[in-house]
Amino acid sequence: MSRIKITLPDTKAFETKLKIRISDINYGGHLGNDSVLSLMHEARFQFYKSLGYTNELDIDGIGTIQVDTAIQYKGEGFHGDEILMEVFVGDTTSRSMDLYYKLSIPDQGKQIALGKTGIAFYNYEAKRVSNMPDQIAKKLNSLK
Repeated sequence: MSRIKITLPDTKAFETKLKIRISDINYGGHLGNDSVLSLMHEARFQFYKSLGYTNELDIDGIGTIQVDTAIQYKGEGFHGDEILMEVFVGDTTSRSMDLYYKLSIPDQGKQIALGKTGIAFYNYEAKRVSNMPDQIAKKLNSLK
């Protein structure tokens, strides 16, 4: 079986800490795979807020849409664990960007997961992919 292998970009753009909630726990008694994606979404939203945006549907007048996701699971997380969520900016194009995530519990020396989301800029009125607004492109380039 071939496995997904995610390589993080060199430069971290943002970090935040999130606690694992009881609703994040699956029937195996640990952090569920669906909740890993939800934690990545929360970290992405907080990253946007750090850049001055409060709505994923209005990034300098254009929305965003997730076009793909990859997650490489590395370890378990449990209720109450505080996860360090690190966000990295990968490749950018005129219409999209790749965001990478590292989920870890540094004080336990434990890595939980690595993730990647492909994000396209999207005009929800016209129902089509749009160009990345210049202002966010400049902000992203300054983080690399």
